[in-house]
Amino acid sequence: MSFRYEVFCPAKLNLFLAVGKLDARGYHPIRTVFQALTFGDTVIVEPGNDEVEFIGEDVPASNTVTRTLRLLREIAPIPALKVTVHKRIPSQAGLGGASTDAAGLLRAAWKLAPFLPKPEMAGIAQAVGADVSFFLVGGRARGEGYGEILTALPDAETKHVVLLKPNLDCPTGPMYGRLDTQEFPFLDFPEADRLYNDFERVAPCESMDWAERLQVHGASGAGLSGSGSAVFGLFETAEAAELASQKLKIEGAPFVHPTRFATRSESTHIG
Repeated sequence: MSFRYEVFCPAKLNLFLAVGKLDARGYHPIRTVFQALTFGDTVIVEPGNDEVEFIGEDVPASNTVTRTLRLLREIAPIPALKVTVHKRIPSQAGLGGASTDAAGLLRAAWKLAPFLPKPEMAGIAQAVGADVSFFLVGGRARGEGYGEILTALPDAETKHVVLLKPNLDCPTGPMYGRLDTQEFPFLDFPEADRLYNDFERVAPCESMDWAERLQVHGASGAGLSGSGSAVFGLFETAEAAELASQKLKIEGAPFVHPTRFATRSESTHIG
C-alpha cells in the first residue's frame, strides 16, 4: 500500500481566554476564541514501522504524536506508519505546537481510513490534549468546557500577526496553579472582538514587556497566547508586521515570526 500525506499543522492564538475556578473533576473550565495561523509544523505520514521522528526540536519519547498513534491502534486496524514531524512552533509557548501535531496525525488517519468512527476520533483528541479538538476544526472557533466544546466561527478578516517568544517557558500546569492563588470573575464571551487573557495576571514580566514593545512598533493590539510564554501583536499589513519583526530582532527578541490569520480551509489542508 503506497501513500504519503503531508499535513499542515497550524499554530494558534487565543484571542480571548477566560479561566474558571478548579472544578470537582480537578480541571479548569475555560471560555476562549481560538484563531489558527498560517505559521505551523508539518506532519508527513507514509508507510513504515510505526516510528515517529521529530526534526527541528528534541521531543520526549512519549509525546502527543506517539500517544495518538497508540490510541488509533486501539480503535482500528490502520497500516504501520512512519510519522515525521517537522517542528517550527516553539514548545511551552501557548501556541499549541504539541496539540496541532497530534491533530495532524488524526487528520491524516481520516484520509487514510475514512471508516474510522468520528466519535472515537473525537475521544482520542480529547484524551491527548486540551487543544487537539480545535485543530480538527481549524480557522476560528469558540471553545468552552475544557476547550473541547467547539463552535466554528466564520473566517475572520485577515489580520497580520507577529509572534514573539522570550527565552523562557511557561508549563501549563504551574501557570494554572498561579491563577488558583488569585480571585477574579469567570468572564463570559465578549459581544465584540476583544483581546483578553486571564493568564496575563500571572505571566512573566518579560513576556508582557515584549507585548508592550509590539505595540510600540505599531501593533493595534497585543497579548499573551494560551498560558504563554509567547505573545503576539496584530497588524493591518504584512509590510508593517515584517518591519516590526526586524526591529524586535534588533532589540534582542530570541524568536520572532511574522504570520497571519489562517482560514479554515488553509488550516486543515492536507497535501
